[in-house]
Amino acid sequence: MHHESPVRRPGRWCQAQSANERDGETSMPQGQSQEQRAVTGGVDTHSEVHVAAVVDEAGRVLATGSFPATGAGYKKLLAWMGQQGSLVRVGVEGCGSYGAGLARCLAGEAVAVVEVNRVNRQARRRRGKSDTTDAVAAARAALNGEASGTPKSADGPIEALRALRVARRSAVKASTQAANQIRDLIVTAPDELRAGLRDLDSDERVRRCARLRPAPPSTPAEATKASLRCLARRHLALGAEIAELDAAIGALCATVNPALLAANGVGGEVASALLVAAGDNPERMRSEASFAALCGVSPVEASSGKVVRHRLNRGGDRDANNALWRIAMVRLAHDRRTRDYAARRRAQGHSDRDILRCLKRYLAREVYRLLTNPPQLPDAADLRRRRLDSGLSLAAVAEQLGSWPSRISQLERSLIHNAELATRYQLWLDHHHPQPKNHPQAA
Repeated sequence: MHHESPVRRPGRWCQAQSANERDGETSMPQGQSQEQRAVTGGVDTHSEVHVAAVVDEAGRVLATGSFPATGAGYKKLLAWMGQQGSLVRVGVEGCGSYGAGLARCLAGEAVAVVEVNRVNRQARRRRGKSDTTDAVAAARAALNGEASGTPKSADGPIEALRALRVARRSAVKASTQAANQIRDLIVTAPDELRAGLRDLDSDERVRRCARLRPAPPSTPAEATKASLRCLARRHLALGAEIAELDAAIGALCATVNPALLAANGVGGEVASALLVAAGDNPERMRSEASFAALCGVSPVEASSGKVVRHRLNRGGDRDANNALWRIAMVRLAHDRRTRDYAARRRAQGHSDRDILRCLKRYLAREVYRLLTNPPQLPDAADLRRRRLDSGLSLAAVAEQLGSWPSRISQLERSLIHNAELATRYQLWLDHHHPQPKNHPQAA
Protein backbone atom coordinates (compact mmCIF):
# COMPACT_ATOMS: atom_id res chain seq x y z
CA MET A 1 0.00 0.00 0.00
CA HIS A 2 1.25 3.47 -0.92
CA HIS A 3 1.21 6.00 1.93
CA GLU A 4 1.29 9.75 1.30
CA SER A 5 3.50 11.72 3.64
CA PRO A 6 4.33 15.41 3.80
CA VAL A 7 7.70 16.56 2.52
CA ARG A 8 10.08 17.30 5.37
CA ARG A 9 12.17 20.44 5.24
CA PRO A 10 14.73 21.45 7.85
CA GLY A 11 12.97 23.11 10.77
CA ARG A 12 9.39 23.07 9.37
CA TRP A 13 6.73 21.13 7.51
CA CYS A 14 6.01 22.22 3.93
CA GLN A 15 2.34 22.70 3.14
CA ALA A 16 0.80 23.00 -0.31
CA GLN A 17 -0.30 26.49 -1.42
CA SER A 18 -3.97 27.26 -1.68
CA ALA A 19 -5.52 28.14 -4.99
CA ASN A 20 -5.80 31.78 -3.97
CA GLU A 21 -2.14 31.92 -2.99
CA ARG A 22 -1.09 30.38 -6.28
CA ASP A 23 -3.07 33.05 -8.13
CA GLY A 24 -1.43 35.79 -6.08
CA GLU A 25 -4.48 36.55 -3.94
CA THR A 26 -3.99 36.83 -0.21
CA SER A 27 -5.89 37.65 2.89
CA MET A 28 -5.21 40.94 4.61
CA PRO A 29 -2.69 40.99 7.43
CA GLN A 30 -3.90 40.42 10.96
CA GLY A 31 -4.69 43.57 12.91
CA GLN A 32 -5.40 45.61 9.77
CA SER A 33 -8.98 46.35 8.78
CA GLN A 34 -10.15 46.44 5.17
CA GLU A 35 -10.73 50.19 5.41
CA GLN A 36 -7.18 50.82 6.68
CA ARG A 37 -5.17 49.04 4.01
CA ALA A 38 -3.94 51.07 1.05
CA VAL A 39 -4.76 49.59 -2.35
CA THR A 40 -3.88 50.40 -5.94
CA GLY A 41 -6.05 49.70 -8.93
CA GLY A 42 -5.26 48.82 -12.53
CA VAL A 43 -7.56 48.73 -15.54
CA ASP A 44 -7.16 47.11 -18.96
CA THR A 45 -9.54 49.09 -21.15
CA HIS A 46 -11.54 47.93 -24.16
CA SER A 47 -14.38 49.31 -26.25
CA GLU A 48 -17.16 47.39 -24.47
CA VAL A 49 -15.76 46.00 -21.20
CA HIS A 50 -13.01 47.18 -18.84
CA VAL A 51 -11.14 44.58 -16.77
CA ALA A 52 -9.93 45.84 -13.38
CA ALA A 53 -7.63 44.53 -10.66
CA VAL A 54 -6.75 45.71 -7.16
CA VAL A 55 -3.44 45.00 -5.39
CA ASP A 56 -2.23 45.80 -1.90
CA GLU A 57 0.95 47.62 -0.90
CA ALA A 58 3.02 44.48 -1.50
CA GLY A 59 1.63 43.96 -5.01
CA ARG A 60 -0.52 40.98 -4.04
CA VAL A 61 -3.76 40.63 -5.98
CA LEU A 62 -6.82 41.26 -3.87
CA ALA A 63 -9.57 41.07 -6.46
CA THR A 64 -10.31 41.24 -10.16
CA GLY A 65 -13.47 42.05 -12.06
CA SER A 66 -15.07 43.19 -15.33
CA PHE A 67 -17.26 46.25 -15.80
CA PRO A 68 -19.11 47.74 -18.78
CA ALA A 69 -17.46 50.73 -20.49
CA THR A 70 -20.32 53.10 -19.67
CA GLY A 71 -20.88 55.92 -17.19
CA ALA A 72 -22.71 53.59 -14.84
CA GLY A 73 -19.97 51.00 -15.25
CA TYR A 74 -17.28 53.54 -14.33
CA LYS A 75 -19.08 54.40 -11.08
CA LYS A 76 -19.57 50.73 -10.27
CA LEU A 77 -15.87 50.06 -10.90
CA LEU A 78 -14.83 52.91 -8.60
CA ALA A 79 -17.19 51.75 -5.84
CA TRP A 80 -15.87 48.19 -6.17
CA MET A 81 -12.27 49.37 -5.84
CA GLY A 82 -13.20 51.44 -2.79
CA GLN A 83 -14.60 48.33 -1.11
CA GLN A 84 -11.16 46.68 -1.22
CA GLY A 85 -9.51 49.38 0.91
CA SER A 86 -8.28 52.97 0.79
CA LEU A 87 -7.73 53.63 -2.92
CA VAL A 88 -4.41 55.45 -3.48
CA ARG A 89 -4.22 55.58 -7.27
CA VAL A 90 -5.39 53.81 -10.40
CA GLY A 91 -3.28 52.87 -13.41
CA VAL A 92 -5.29 53.01 -16.64
CA GLU A 93 -4.20 51.73 -20.03
CA GLY A 94 -5.18 53.70 -23.12
CA CYS A 95 -6.08 57.01 -21.49
CA GLY A 96 -6.11 58.58 -24.94
CA SER A 97 -8.51 56.04 -26.47
CA TYR A 98 -10.71 53.41 -24.77
CA GLY A 99 -9.73 54.61 -21.31
CA ALA A 100 -10.45 58.31 -21.85
CA GLY A 101 -13.95 58.21 -20.36
CA LEU A 102 -12.84 56.20 -17.34
CA ALA A 103 -9.87 58.52 -16.71
CA ARG A 104 -12.17 61.56 -16.77
CA CYS A 105 -14.61 59.86 -14.40
CA LEU A 106 -11.87 58.93 -11.91
CA ALA A 107 -10.30 62.39 -12.05
CA GLY A 108 -13.73 63.92 -11.45
CA GLU A 109 -13.97 61.87 -8.24
CA ALA A 110 -10.55 63.16 -7.07
CA VAL A 111 -8.83 59.81 -7.67
CA ALA A 112 -5.17 59.94 -8.72
CA VAL A 113 -4.86 58.49 -12.23
CA VAL A 114 -1.62 57.45 -13.92
CA GLU A 115 -1.28 56.45 -17.55
CA VAL A 116 0.08 52.95 -18.13
CA ASN A 117 1.87 52.00 -21.31
CA ARG A 118 1.51 48.66 -23.05
CA VAL A 119 2.92 45.67 -21.19
CA ASN A 120 6.54 44.81 -22.00
CA ARG A 121 6.56 42.41 -24.94
CA GLN A 122 9.25 40.17 -23.48
CA ALA A 123 7.26 39.74 -20.27
CA ARG A 124 4.11 39.09 -22.31
CA ARG A 125 5.81 36.35 -24.35
CA ARG A 126 7.21 34.78 -21.20
CA ARG A 127 4.07 34.84 -19.04
CA GLY A 128 1.31 34.89 -21.64
CA LYS A 129 -1.42 37.45 -22.19
CA SER A 130 -4.93 37.92 -20.86
CA ASP A 131 -7.06 40.91 -19.91
CA THR A 132 -6.77 40.01 -16.23
CA THR A 133 -2.96 39.78 -16.30
CA ASP A 134 -2.82 43.11 -18.13
CA ALA A 135 -5.00 44.72 -15.44
CA VAL A 136 -2.79 43.28 -12.70
CA ALA A 137 0.32 44.51 -14.52
CA ALA A 138 -1.24 48.00 -14.79
CA ALA A 139 -1.95 48.04 -11.05
CA ARG A 140 1.58 46.95 -10.17
CA ALA A 141 3.09 49.50 -12.59
CA ALA A 142 1.10 52.24 -10.84
CA LEU A 143 2.15 50.89 -7.45
CA ASN A 144 5.91 50.65 -8.04
CA GLY A 145 6.19 53.95 -9.91
CA GLU A 146 7.00 52.41 -13.28
CA ALA A 147 3.90 54.23 -14.57
CA SER A 148 3.92 57.79 -13.27
CA GLY A 149 2.67 59.94 -16.15
CA THR A 150 -0.43 62.05 -15.63
CA PRO A 151 -2.90 61.61 -18.52
CA LYS A 152 -4.44 64.51 -20.39
CA SER A 153 -7.58 65.75 -18.73
CA ALA A 154 -9.35 66.08 -22.13
CA ASP A 155 -12.12 68.21 -20.67
CA GLY A 156 -11.42 71.72 -21.98
CA PRO A 157 -10.81 73.79 -25.10
CA ILE A 158 -7.70 71.79 -26.07
CA GLU A 159 -9.87 68.70 -26.49
CA ALA A 160 -12.08 70.79 -28.78
CA LEU A 161 -8.96 71.70 -30.76
CA ARG A 162 -8.06 68.03 -31.08
CA ALA A 163 -11.49 67.22 -32.51
CA LEU A 164 -11.20 70.04 -35.05
CA ARG A 165 -7.75 68.83 -36.06
CA VAL A 166 -9.12 65.35 -36.71
CA ALA A 167 -11.68 66.75 -39.16
CA ARG A 168 -9.10 69.01 -40.80
CA ARG A 169 -6.57 66.21 -41.25
CA SER A 170 -9.07 63.98 -43.04
CA ALA A 171 -10.24 66.89 -45.23
CA VAL A 172 -6.65 67.72 -46.25
CA LYS A 173 -5.98 64.08 -47.06
CA ALA A 174 -9.12 63.79 -49.19
CA SER A 175 -8.35 67.09 -50.94
CA THR A 176 -4.83 65.96 -51.81
CA GLN A 177 -6.17 62.66 -53.07
CA ALA A 178 -8.71 64.41 -55.31
CA ALA A 179 -6.02 66.73 -56.74
CA ASN A 180 -3.76 63.76 -57.49
CA GLN A 181 -6.59 61.89 -59.19
CA ILE A 182 -7.33 64.94 -61.37
CA ARG A 183 -3.68 65.10 -62.39
CA ASP A 184 -3.55 61.39 -63.20
CA LEU A 185 -6.79 61.42 -65.18
CA ILE A 186 -5.44 64.24 -67.33
CA VAL A 187 -2.33 62.19 -68.11
CA THR A 188 -4.44 59.47 -69.73
CA ALA A 189 -7.19 61.73 -71.11
CA PRO A 190 -7.84 62.09 -74.88
CA ASP A 191 -5.50 64.50 -76.63
CA GLU A 192 -8.05 67.29 -77.19
CA LEU A 193 -8.94 67.34 -73.47
CA ARG A 194 -5.39 66.92 -72.20
CA ALA A 195 -4.02 69.75 -74.36
CA GLY A 196 -6.10 72.39 -72.59
CA LEU A 197 -5.38 71.22 -69.02
CA ARG A 198 -1.88 69.77 -68.69
CA ASP A 199 0.03 73.08 -68.66
CA LEU A 200 -2.12 74.74 -65.97
CA ASP A 201 -1.13 75.02 -62.32
CA SER A 202 -3.06 72.98 -59.78
CA ASP A 203 -5.55 75.65 -58.69
CA GLU A 204 -6.38 76.81 -62.19
CA ARG A 205 -6.69 73.20 -63.37
CA VAL A 206 -9.25 72.50 -60.63
CA ARG A 207 -11.27 75.61 -61.47
CA ARG A 208 -11.24 74.75 -65.18
CA CYS A 209 -12.32 71.17 -64.54
CA ALA A 210 -15.15 72.31 -62.26
CA ARG A 211 -16.61 74.30 -65.19
CA LEU A 212 -16.61 71.39 -67.64
CA ARG A 213 -19.99 70.48 -69.20
CA PRO A 214 -19.79 66.83 -70.20
CA ALA A 215 -22.31 65.10 -72.41
CA PRO A 216 -23.74 61.72 -71.35
CA PRO A 217 -20.68 59.55 -70.49
CA SER A 218 -20.95 57.16 -73.42
CA THR A 219 -17.41 57.78 -74.71
CA PRO A 220 -14.04 57.87 -72.91
CA ALA A 221 -13.71 61.60 -73.49
CA GLU A 222 -17.09 62.45 -71.97
CA ALA A 223 -16.65 60.00 -69.09
CA THR A 224 -13.28 61.60 -68.32
CA LYS A 225 -14.86 65.06 -68.37
CA ALA A 226 -17.57 63.90 -65.95
CA SER A 227 -14.98 62.40 -63.60
CA LEU A 228 -12.80 65.50 -63.73
CA ARG A 229 -15.74 67.77 -62.94
CA CYS A 230 -16.81 65.55 -60.03
CA LEU A 231 -13.29 65.47 -58.56
CA ALA A 232 -12.77 69.21 -59.06
CA ARG A 233 -16.02 70.12 -57.29
CA ARG A 234 -15.10 67.78 -54.47
CA HIS A 235 -11.70 69.46 -54.20
CA LEU A 236 -13.29 72.93 -54.06
CA ALA A 237 -15.81 71.84 -51.42
CA LEU A 238 -13.05 70.35 -49.31
CA GLY A 239 -11.01 73.55 -49.72
CA ALA A 240 -13.90 75.57 -48.31
CA GLU A 241 -14.25 73.09 -45.46
CA ILE A 242 -10.54 73.34 -44.65
CA ALA A 243 -10.70 77.15 -44.66
CA GLU A 244 -13.66 77.04 -42.25
CA LEU A 245 -11.82 74.66 -39.93
CA ASP A 246 -8.65 76.78 -40.10
CA ALA A 247 -10.63 79.84 -39.01
CA ALA A 248 -12.17 77.94 -36.09
CA ILE A 249 -8.80 76.52 -35.03
CA GLY A 250 -7.10 79.93 -35.24
CA ALA A 251 -9.84 81.63 -33.22
CA LEU A 252 -9.71 78.94 -30.53
CA CYS A 253 -5.90 79.13 -30.33
CA ALA A 254 -6.11 82.92 -29.97
CA THR A 255 -8.52 82.46 -27.07
CA VAL A 256 -6.61 79.68 -25.31
CA ASN A 257 -3.02 80.91 -25.66
CA PRO A 258 -2.53 84.14 -27.66
CA ALA A 259 1.15 84.32 -26.63
CA LEU A 260 1.93 81.02 -28.35
CA LEU A 261 0.05 82.04 -31.49
CA ALA A 262 1.96 85.34 -31.56
CA ALA A 263 5.39 83.67 -31.39
CA ASN A 264 7.61 84.03 -34.44
CA GLY A 265 6.89 81.30 -36.98
CA VAL A 266 3.75 80.01 -35.25
CA GLY A 267 0.40 79.88 -37.01
CA GLY A 268 -2.91 78.28 -36.20
CA GLU A 269 -1.97 74.80 -37.40
CA VAL A 270 1.38 74.80 -35.58
CA ALA A 271 -0.06 76.27 -32.37
CA SER A 272 -2.90 73.76 -32.31
CA ALA A 273 -0.50 70.82 -32.72
CA LEU A 274 1.61 72.01 -29.79
CA LEU A 275 -1.40 72.75 -27.61
CA VAL A 276 -2.91 69.33 -28.30
CA ALA A 277 0.41 67.65 -27.45
CA ALA A 278 0.47 69.43 -24.07
CA GLY A 279 -3.23 68.88 -23.35
CA ASP A 280 -5.68 70.81 -21.21
CA ASN A 281 -3.39 70.32 -18.20
CA PRO A 282 0.14 71.33 -19.33
CA GLU A 283 1.26 71.34 -15.70
CA ARG A 284 1.45 67.53 -15.99
CA MET A 285 4.79 68.08 -17.75
CA ARG A 286 7.29 68.45 -14.91
CA SER A 287 9.99 70.29 -16.89
CA GLU A 288 10.90 71.57 -20.32
CA ALA A 289 13.03 68.42 -20.73
CA SER A 290 9.90 66.27 -20.38
CA PHE A 291 8.15 68.39 -23.02
CA ALA A 292 11.17 67.97 -25.32
CA ALA A 293 10.95 64.20 -24.85
CA LEU A 294 7.20 64.36 -25.53
CA CYS A 295 7.92 66.12 -28.84
CA GLY A 296 10.72 63.69 -29.75
CA VAL A 297 13.47 66.34 -29.85
CA SER A 298 15.49 65.27 -26.81
CA PRO A 299 18.75 63.48 -27.68
CA VAL A 300 18.90 59.82 -26.69
CA GLU A 301 22.17 58.51 -25.30
CA ALA A 302 23.67 55.72 -27.42
CA SER A 303 27.10 55.28 -25.81
CA SER A 304 28.99 52.00 -25.67
CA GLY A 305 32.45 51.33 -24.30
CA LYS A 306 34.76 54.20 -25.11
CA VAL A 307 32.32 55.70 -27.60
CA VAL A 308 30.17 58.46 -26.13
CA ARG A 309 27.46 59.72 -28.45
CA HIS A 310 23.78 60.56 -28.75
CA ARG A 311 21.29 59.59 -31.42
CA LEU A 312 18.12 61.10 -32.82
CA ASN A 313 14.95 60.55 -30.80
CA ARG A 314 12.44 58.88 -33.11
CA GLY A 315 9.67 58.69 -30.52
CA GLY A 316 7.30 61.25 -29.11
CA ASP A 317 4.38 63.08 -30.67
CA ARG A 318 5.27 63.36 -34.35
CA ASP A 319 2.73 66.13 -34.99
CA ALA A 320 4.39 68.25 -32.30
CA ASN A 321 7.80 67.35 -33.71
CA ASN A 322 6.69 68.50 -37.15
CA ALA A 323 5.34 71.73 -35.65
CA LEU A 324 8.75 72.53 -34.12
CA TRP A 325 10.39 71.71 -37.46
CA ARG A 326 8.10 74.18 -39.25
CA ILE A 327 8.91 76.92 -36.73
CA ALA A 328 12.62 76.27 -37.21
CA MET A 329 12.34 76.42 -41.01
CA VAL A 330 10.41 79.71 -40.90
CA ARG A 331 12.94 81.28 -38.58
CA LEU A 332 15.88 80.03 -40.64
CA ALA A 333 14.35 81.87 -43.59
CA HIS A 334 13.14 85.07 -41.92
CA ASP A 335 14.67 85.54 -38.45
CA ARG A 336 18.06 87.23 -38.29
CA ARG A 337 19.09 85.75 -34.94
CA THR A 338 18.30 82.22 -36.11
CA ARG A 339 20.25 82.72 -39.34
CA ASP A 340 23.22 84.06 -37.37
CA TYR A 341 23.12 81.06 -35.04
CA ALA A 342 23.02 78.65 -37.99
CA ALA A 343 25.96 80.40 -39.65
CA ARG A 344 27.98 80.26 -36.43
CA ARG A 345 27.33 76.53 -35.89
CA ARG A 346 28.02 75.81 -39.54
CA ALA A 347 31.41 77.52 -39.20
CA GLN A 348 32.12 75.20 -36.25
CA GLY A 349 31.72 72.20 -38.55
CA HIS A 350 28.17 71.14 -37.73
CA SER A 351 25.94 69.82 -40.48
CA ASP A 352 22.57 71.38 -41.36
CA ARG A 353 20.78 68.38 -39.84
CA ASP A 354 22.63 68.83 -36.54
CA ILE A 355 21.82 72.53 -36.54
CA LEU A 356 18.13 71.82 -37.13
CA ARG A 357 18.08 69.30 -34.27
CA CYS A 358 19.62 71.85 -31.92
CA LEU A 359 17.13 74.49 -33.04
CA LYS A 360 14.20 72.18 -32.37
CA ARG A 361 15.53 71.49 -28.88
CA TYR A 362 15.83 75.22 -28.17
CA LEU A 363 12.35 75.80 -29.56
CA ALA A 364 10.94 73.12 -27.27
CA ARG A 365 12.27 75.12 -24.31
CA GLU A 366 10.68 78.32 -25.61
CA VAL A 367 7.35 76.68 -26.38
CA TYR A 368 7.25 75.00 -22.97
CA ARG A 369 7.46 78.40 -21.27
CA LEU A 370 4.71 79.75 -23.51
CA LEU A 371 2.50 76.77 -22.68
CA THR A 372 3.01 76.76 -18.92
CA ASN A 373 3.50 80.47 -18.21
CA PRO A 374 2.33 82.57 -21.19
CA PRO A 375 3.20 86.27 -20.95
CA GLN A 376 0.65 89.05 -21.19
CA LEU A 377 0.54 90.56 -24.71
CA PRO A 378 -0.39 94.11 -25.68
CA ASP A 379 -4.08 94.50 -26.48
CA ALA A 380 -4.49 94.98 -30.24
CA ALA A 381 -7.64 97.10 -29.88
CA ASP A 382 -5.86 99.35 -27.37
CA LEU A 383 -2.96 99.88 -29.80
CA ARG A 384 -5.40 100.97 -32.51
CA ARG A 385 -7.23 103.32 -30.13
CA ARG A 386 -3.99 104.95 -28.96
CA ARG A 387 -2.82 105.44 -32.56
CA LEU A 388 -6.06 107.13 -33.52
CA ASP A 389 -6.06 109.31 -30.39
CA SER A 390 -2.53 110.43 -31.27
CA GLY A 391 -3.53 111.31 -34.85
CA LEU A 392 -1.04 108.85 -36.34
CA SER A 393 -1.53 107.17 -39.69
CA LEU A 394 -0.78 103.54 -40.43
CA ALA A 395 1.99 104.66 -42.79
CA ALA A 396 3.67 106.72 -40.08
CA VAL A 397 3.62 103.87 -37.58
CA ALA A 398 4.81 101.37 -40.18
CA GLU A 399 7.74 103.61 -41.10
CA GLN A 400 8.83 103.90 -37.46
CA LEU A 401 8.56 100.16 -36.85
CA GLY A 402 10.09 99.06 -40.15
CA SER A 403 6.99 97.23 -41.29
CA TRP A 404 4.16 97.61 -43.82
CA PRO A 405 0.96 99.61 -43.19
CA SER A 406 -1.16 96.61 -44.12
CA ARG A 407 0.67 94.49 -41.53
CA ILE A 408 0.09 97.10 -38.81
CA SER A 409 -3.59 97.20 -39.74
CA GLN A 410 -3.85 93.41 -39.55
CA LEU A 411 -2.13 93.44 -36.16
CA GLU A 412 -4.55 96.04 -34.80
CA ARG A 413 -7.55 94.02 -36.00
CA SER A 414 -6.14 90.74 -34.61
CA LEU A 415 -5.98 89.23 -38.09
CA ILE A 416 -2.35 88.35 -37.46
CA HIS A 417 -0.54 87.64 -34.17
CA ASN A 418 3.04 88.81 -33.73
CA ALA A 419 4.33 89.22 -30.18
CA GLU A 420 7.58 90.90 -31.20
CA LEU A 421 5.89 93.50 -33.44
CA ALA A 422 3.10 94.19 -30.92
CA THR A 423 5.62 94.71 -28.11
CA ARG A 424 7.72 97.10 -30.21
CA TYR A 425 4.54 98.96 -31.21
CA GLN A 426 3.51 99.40 -27.57
CA LEU A 427 6.98 100.49 -26.43
CA TRP A 428 7.16 103.05 -29.24
CA LEU A 429 3.76 104.47 -28.30
CA ASP A 430 4.74 104.59 -24.62
CA HIS A 431 7.92 106.51 -25.45
CA HIS A 432 6.69 108.96 -28.09
CA HIS A 433 2.97 109.21 -27.32
CA PRO A 434 2.43 108.37 -23.64
CA GLN A 435 -1.09 108.16 -22.32
CA PRO A 436 -2.40 110.86 -19.95
CA LYS A 437 -1.89 109.97 -16.30
CA ASN A 438 -5.62 110.19 -15.60
CA HIS A 439 -6.43 107.68 -18.39
CA PRO A 440 -7.75 104.30 -17.14
CA GLN A 441 -5.19 102.38 -19.21
CA ALA A 442 -2.31 104.39 -17.73
CA ALA A 443 -3.28 103.62 -14.14
